[in-house]
Amino acid sequence: VTSAVWLAAYGLFAISENSMVLSAAIFTTLIGLIIYLHFVKVDQESLLVIGSLGIQVTSSYASGKESTTFIEMGQVKDVVINEAIHMQKVIYYLCILLQDPGDPQGISEVVPLFQSSKPRLDCLIEVYKSCQEILEQRKTSPQSS
Repeated sequence: VTSAVWLAAYGLFAISENSMVLSAAIFTTLIGLIIYLHFVKVDQESLLVIGSLGIQVTSSYASGKESTTFIEMGQVKDVVINEAIHMQKVIYYLCILLQDPGDPQGISEVVPLFQSSKPRLDCLIEVYKSCQEILEQRKTSPQSS
């Protein structure tokens, strides 16, 4: 995108010989970079699972902005490793399956995790095992109301 902006700006500069065109290209590039760093470039992703409360998913962007999502444990049906085929590669990713309120056996939504960092399968397996331990403890412990 940056190259296209600069090529267009240089072409307009060559035709009009107005230096404001190049200044506008610099300004547009800087604004685009700030927007990219603030809204797109994820620097870090984390997952916090507390069996009695729920699951917190946090994404930290390169600009320092953080986005946090909390899912109550009552909504969580399971955590699974899913696979998808992208181009000529198999990609594995961790997902939270949310329980359908109308149908206890059904799934209302699939929430993918770690979409920006794309960890390797061996890392996903470790996180999966930890999540399953916590979910299993929740199922075996007596429910208090």
